[in-house]
Amino acid sequence: MGGKSVKVVVAGGFGTGKTTFVGAVSEITPLTTEEVLTSASLGVDDLAGIEDKTSTTVALDFGRITVNAAVVLYLFGTPGQDRFWFMWDELAQGAVGAIVLVDTRRLDTSFAAIDFFERRDVPFLVAVNMFYGERLYSEQEIRAALKLNPAVPVVWCDARDRSSAKQTLIGLVQHAMARLPAVARSPI
Repeated sequence: MGGKSVKVVVAGGFGTGKTTFVGAVSEITPLTTEEVLTSASLGVDDLAGIEDKTSTTVALDFGRITVNAAVVLYLFGTPGQDRFWFMWDELAQGAVGAIVLVDTRRLDTSFAAIDFFERRDVPFLVAVNMFYGERLYSEQEIRAALKLNPAVPVVWCDARDRSSAKQTLIGLVQHAMARLPAVARSPI
């Protein structure tokens, strides 16, 4: 099978649901580098709003989803804490695009991820993770709070739900393909 491999990055701040998203949509058991939060992270990791969080990604998450016989998406989830951001350049290299997961309880944790992809001109969309199934803010409110470029799509998803995560991936691939020159586009 001579399929096309497509790399997608799932990024965002600490505790936004990246590991959950990769795990929900991956057709293979995802590779995760989750470690238990210890007292060493006190004062380093901001747990405001996510006090129940007990583990964290220290390197990456990796998953795979087959779109069809011609295309396989490889998912790379980034670590969210500032001290691991040195890994983002490597994880993003060669990516067709990125999903920036945001938590409306902690929007400030998303600014660095948005800035990262904007500066590198990597197509991305913002996926508002509805942890409790609530849609508390309008698209306009999210855009204003994150100071998003009008060309950046905003979608709502539940990172725990496979169907929702799939729809988010489809949205990203469509957005990334729309940015390609017409001659470079090929149907998936």
